[in-house]
Amino acid sequence: MHKLIGIFLCLFLSVVDIITTTLIFAHKLDFRHEFLYGFYSYRFQESMVDVWCLCLLRFCISVGGILSVVFNIQDSVPRIKIGANYVYLISLLFCMCIIIKLLGLADDKANLHNGWMWGLLGFSICASISLSIQWHIMSKISFTPLVLSINSDEAEPLLVDRTDSKQKDEDSEEKIDRSSVFRLFSFSKPDWMYISCAFTFLLISSTGKIFLPYYTGEVINGIAIEKSKSKFTDALITMSLISIASAVASGLRGGFFSTAMARLSNRIRNLLFSSILKQEIGFFDTIRTGDVVSRLTSDTATMSDTLSLNMNVFLRSFITAIGVIVFMFRISWRMSLVTFAGLPIIFVVSKIYGNYYEKLSEQVQDSLAKANNVAEEACSTMRTVRSFANELGEIARYYKALMVTYKLDVKLAMIYGGYSICNQLFELALTVSTLYYGGHLVIKGQLSGGNLVSFILYQIQLGDSLDDMADVYTGLMQSLGASHKVFQYIDRIPNINLTDGGYKPLTLDGKIEFKDVSFSYPSRADCKVLKNVSFTVEPGEVVALVGPSGGGKSSIVNLLQHFYEPQSGEVLLDGVKLNDYSHDYLHRKLAMVGQEPVLYARTIGENIAYGLEDEFTQNDIEHAAILANAHDFISKMTKTYETETGEKGLQISGGQKQRIAIA
Repeated sequence: MHKLIGIFLCLFLSVVDIITTTLIFAHKLDFRHEFLYGFYSYRFQESMVDVWCLCLLRFCISVGGILSVVFNIQDSVPRIKIGANYVYLISLLFCMCIIIKLLGLADDKANLHNGWMWGLLGFSICASISLSIQWHIMSKISFTPLVLSINSDEAEPLLVDRTDSKQKDEDSEEKIDRSSVFRLFSFSKPDWMYISCAFTFLLISSTGKIFLPYYTGEVINGIAIEKSKSKFTDALITMSLISIASAVASGLRGGFFSTAMARLSNRIRNLLFSSILKQEIGFFDTIRTGDVVSRLTSDTATMSDTLSLNMNVFLRSFITAIGVIVFMFRISWRMSLVTFAGLPIIFVVSKIYGNYYEKLSEQVQDSLAKANNVAEEACSTMRTVRSFANELGEIARYYKALMVTYKLDVKLAMIYGGYSICNQLFELALTVSTLYYGGHLVIKGQLSGGNLVSFILYQIQLGDSLDDMADVYTGLMQSLGASHKVFQYIDRIPNINLTDGGYKPLTLDGKIEFKDVSFSYPSRADCKVLKNVSFTVEPGEVVALVGPSGGGKSSIVNLLQHFYEPQSGEVLLDGVKLNDYSHDYLHRKLAMVGQEPVLYARTIGENIAYGLEDEFTQNDIEHAAILANAHDFISKMTKTYETETGEKGLQISGGQKQRIAIA
């Protein structure tokens, strides 16, 4: 926002606040007489001078922020952003004070018909909210220091605009967070029927629970006040029927929600896995397997589970809270104001806590991924670990990675503990205030004992609903932290697109040409492996690549497999570029068996037929094994082609692995 517009708007709102409040405050006499009379003859239930003093305090806070921005914008705006949450809290405290003042004045029935009183209190609440708006405006004021530079050619001063990059990063991060939330919910669109049924039963269940405190109050009125057996018996029967219906609806609600979120979890995992498998080989050179596995398991589970739970809890709590609020105002608007005067504080505290929790939650997920990398690396290279007798070293490395997660978990626990303490103290203070004021109304005959009990039960129910909604916000932030990396992988566009080429010739001779090929691996872009390499391999010709380690022999084979793209030059097959060929066609015509071939933890037959889907028979498998000179030793095994090879083929010898790989 432009600096002058923002400052003028804030100043205008402050001046309107002080002038309007003063005019309403001294509407009968002059200000001096009204102020002195209210100050020296102050009575909480009569005088309004304290409301004017709150206005003066609001004016001082607002003008103080405006002056700091005017005289030192570069340092003030970041400080205003940091202190914004505290000003929001102060505004809420001002609103609480005005509501308490209203309740004190409402004890005198004559005040209820005083239009000037209602006008002053109503405007004061609006002005307190306006203070938060002013502070928000000041926090959004942009400052773009202009740096003077000289153009050497024209020798004229040029003004270079340097924008606040940090602010841009924060704004973009906020947009990403918001879009991530909407995207999380958009994945549930195919399950709208399940969610609609769940929502219907949730509505029935929550509505039923709303009536229980009301009928509890009716039972107490029937027993203790009216002493009518029929009245409290009817109320008990009604409560029982409502409870049964609510219990059945609650069970059905949970079942439908769980089914919908199980479908969501499978959908997200499938999308993530599909996106990962479509990435170029260079992607897997720079990413750890444990990191990918962690995203597929823990992060996707966190996303779907927390979304399922939070969606269920939020809708239930929200509907319950709305119904409870209606009943609370129906019982007593005065006691309702006591209850709601401090509730906004919960939302401010939850927002501060949720922002911090989101950052820590993302750090926890990252640290767990690193710990999984250590464990996955050790387990996958167990022979090497054993041969170096380094079991204790790997244990220590894993423990060290877990300690990073532990420290973050402790920090999360401490923050959550402080948050819980604040909530408990607030609920205690609210309960005591309600009981005190409710007792006062009962003694004055403005409320019955049964209604007081109903109101207290409603207040407890509302507190539980708001606590659940606050937990939902925290859980949503946790789900959001887990979703960042998942969405990053899902949205990643591979550098080598497997669907680009579509060339499928009827015959393939097999002539290979490298023309001035230069290549470096994406993970080591500054290190050239091949420099202007050119050669031709004719069909039927046997070629051996000989050279020292790191000379580029494997790199040539990798390029021929189209695992990578050269930085310059061309790789041709029968005179056609490799990236013009269909991915499926090319790899049905091109085969590679490495010195250390990889077998999957499946049967020998399944390994031989890998990648063929259903386009083969058992005779085809045996024929391939005969050609690879593997049929004899496979036939001597107990289960022949149904023999399990173990993880990475560790249950069979190295020579047998090579023969099976050739097959």
